[in-house]
Amino acid sequence: MPIPPEVTGDEIDADVRQELMSLPKGLAEDVSRNLVMVAQLIDDEPEKAYEYSRVALRLASRVAAVREAAGFAAYATQKYSEALAEFRAARRMSGGVELWPVMADCERGLGRPERALAMAGEPEVQKLDRAGQVEMRLVAAGARRDLGQLDAAIVTLQSPELASGAVHPWTARLRYAYADALLAAEREGEARDWFAKALEADKDGVTDASDRLAELDGIEFVDAFDDSDDEDVEDAEDAVEGDSDVEDVVDVEDDIDGAEDVEDVDGDDR
Repeated sequence: MPIPPEVTGDEIDADVRQELMSLPKGLAEDVSRNLVMVAQLIDDEPEKAYEYSRVALRLASRVAAVREAAGFAAYATQKYSEALAEFRAARRMSGGVELWPVMADCERGLGRPERALAMAGEPEVQKLDRAGQVEMRLVAAGARRDLGQLDAAIVTLQSPELASGAVHPWTARLRYAYADALLAAEREGEARDWFAKALEADKDGVTDASDRLAELDGIEFVDAFDDSDDEDVEDAEDAVEGDSDVEDVVDVEDDIDGAEDVEDVDGDDR
């Protein structure tokens, strides 16, 4: 796939750049530019990001960062089996555990929540940093819900991180997941409180907590640019055009009637 000329490998993360130093300079630059495109597109255009990740993978499949990027691109396009294979490869190459939560979530995506729960109990979880452990807790709670264990999901999310008033990058998502689980359990009052707390922590708009709050409060938003409005305008214009057509026909008929009257008069005079 073509890459815009202004995209350079200099935009890549420093750690990834270090990994790519084992490649010939020209190849490293090509791989870097493809990885930059993956990072830029993965949120809004995941299919395109996936295509760029496949190019990088063909060029440098033995680089852990490339396998990891390919895994996240596949994950974003819900290719969970492929994503899991790439994450496993990246983990073997790097020896790290940071991918453990997303690997478990791939198991959920493949319809295997029991495996995700088993992974939540493995020693690797204890090696995760705090953010990683929160991610693992979110995955485990999701797996509980997949199995219909709603109360267990709620308990899984109850943690010091949830109770803390401090705001971290994962705080909004944790509070949102807890609110959503409470709502599913028909604990609407508590759910509303936690959606509000999620919104308070959600400075980057990573959740739709505001919409969920509005829904609970019975507030309905009207889209000012709704397509139906355009259709109404078109219908009105058609109606106006239709009326003018009718008027034109009436005018023509009046002209014809007038001409016939003139002929009759002329005939009577003769």
